[in-house]
Amino acid sequence: MKLGVVGLPNVGKSTLFNAITKAGAECANYPFCTIEPNVGIVAVPDPRLEVLGKMYNTKKITPAVVEFVDIAGLVKGASKGEGLGNKFLANIRETDAIVHVVRCFNDENVTHVDNVIDPLRDIETINLELIFADTESVKKRLDKAESMIKTGDKKYKIEAEFLARLYNHLNELKPARTLPCTDEEKEYLNTLFLITAKPVIYTANIGENDMGKDENDLPLAKKVIDFAKTENAESMVICAKTEEELSELEEEERNMFLTELGLTESGLDRLVKTSYRLLGLISYLTAGEKEVRAWTIESGTKAPQAAGKIHTDFEKGFIRAEIVDYDILVELGSFNAAKEKGKVRSEGKDYVVKDGDVVLFRFNV
Repeated sequence: MKLGVVGLPNVGKSTLFNAITKAGAECANYPFCTIEPNVGIVAVPDPRLEVLGKMYNTKKITPAVVEFVDIAGLVKGASKGEGLGNKFLANIRETDAIVHVVRCFNDENVTHVDNVIDPLRDIETINLELIFADTESVKKRLDKAESMIKTGDKKYKIEAEFLARLYNHLNELKPARTLPCTDEEKEYLNTLFLITAKPVIYTANIGENDMGKDENDLPLAKKVIDFAKTENAESMVICAKTEEELSELEEEERNMFLTELGLTESGLDRLVKTSYRLLGLISYLTAGEKEVRAWTIESGTKAPQAAGKIHTDFEKGFIRAEIVDYDILVELGSFNAAKEKGKVRSEGKDYVVKDGDVVLFRFNV
């Protein structure tokens, strides 16, 4: 899973990126301090792995991972190459989802490109640039599809009609993800690799003094949350500065700090959970003395395809999957004990793998 972190310059993108990846992207009070997209790989927090690791006395624990890409601040005119626009738009296209960081804090020491804090205007600036870039891309495809109609192949007429509807939708300054589509049209839309078709998490970055407040007492953040609802997008409130401080602490100190703030989990935990939900992802687990590991799959994935995540041979030669629910395995203490109690199920090719399934694949190549 690759998430692109975007936003205007000086909204706290790189501070948030530093916090969640500890990768140390340069932070400075001026636009474009992030010239190349910084990339950080972070582990998906999953306490189940530690429990299984102790149970199996395992040599290695391998969590699922998320790749964060910190993309330099976009500005008005980016779709036409202003700032460092074209390059960054290309970086966004390569991501699975977008974390759109919006400034919801006042700090006279950190300049704003438009000099006034206005979350909705900032969202509009970014979204318009992404829509303009997509409009240009769709227009090229529409022209090509229309020119192919004369061949008599009906598929080009269907394609052109959909692209015309999509083009008009974008021209109304609406992102592609809000276009009503049939399942078939949605599949085709995915092949266009449009930026505004990607799912978004609008992330309201608040000040340290606003930590712990209810969203109704955060008027700037509330605007972001309410806007996200109009797009059926995800939203969350986070303080990038606090997250950066948390990332520098040892686990025990971090937990104490979170408790003092009245929080049960860090922003990273919430961001990962929100990302999983947004992209429809789950994790199944494999466990043994050599390794305990989490594997990320799309919800609805069947057993052979889930096995293919480990190795293509597992999918090709799939025989069956032996599965026990994580909670039952922990309760009974071992895979063998679960087997003796009849709690290990033998599932075939049509089984849909669930989050928390502990799986042993049987295959033959």
